[in-house]
Formats: sequence, C-alpha cells, structure tokens
Amino acid sequence: MTEQELWKAYLSMLPEELASTLHYTAWHFCDNEADANELAELVLAGVKRGTASSLWTYDITGDPVPVVGERSVILDWSGNAKCVIQTTHMDIVPYGEVTEAFAAIEGEGDKSLAYWRAAHEAFFTRECERLGLIFDESMPVICEQFEVVYKPL
Repeated sequence: MTEQELWKAYLSMLPEELASTLHYTAWHFCDNEADANELAELVLAGVKRGTASSLWTYDITGDPVPVVGERSVILDWSGNAKCVIQTTHMDIVPYGEVTEAFAAIEGEGDKSLAYWRAAHEAFFTRECERLGLIFDESMPVICEQFEVVYKPL
C-alpha cells in the first residue's frame, strides 16, 4: 500500500471536518533496511510506542521538529505504508539523561536503557558523522511518544 492510499483510508474513517484539517509526514525508522523493517513491525505489534531523534539533525536540515498531535505514515525501507501514528508526548533531553522508562516505551531489544544506549549511540554517531558533527552525551534528543491511530486490516 502506498502512503497516499493508507492516508486516504485513514481519513475516510474520520469526520470530514477533522479530516480536512489534517496533514502528515511519511518516514521510516533508522538508517538501514533490517532495522527500519523490524521497527515498523514492532510498531504494528504495539511494542514500540516511541522514537528518538537528534535535535541537531532538525537544526541542520531545517525540517520541522515533531509536535504533539502530529500524524505520520510509517513506512518500511521499501516505502510500503504500514500504519498511521499520532504523536502524544514529546520531551527534549540531553542524550545522557534519557530514562529507563523511555527506553522501555521505545520497545527495542530487551527494552533496557543499556540496550537503548548501545543501539542509539551507534546510530547517532553515524548520523552525526554524515552531518559533520561529533556525537556526545549532551546532544539534545527528541524523545517522542506515539500511538497507532490506523493500520490496515
């Protein structure tokens, strides 16, 4: 299913006065196929209910920072639309202050903070290198929580 088809199906379930006001972004998790596809499946299974991103990336790219209420179409690596999520909560904290509770909400690996730190330090290091930056634990991290609001049957 394409992102436009999924979005249209989602909107068809909403009152017209709400549907006409909504917009979305479409994206996949992570920077590689295996992780992107696995994380999308964790969202569909209800295990992954959060994601983390670097505020530095938004500052450099000029993309808007996620906001509460925003909707996103989650894609797999190949661009297949999997579901629509809605951001329910967001904090910006230094990488070194991300909590065990947030790591569990993100739902990756064994859901521990140790796993979260290992996986995210590797990811953020790669991302920083692509942007000409150096990762450090003071890097501001957007800790976003979401809920699935639509997935195809």
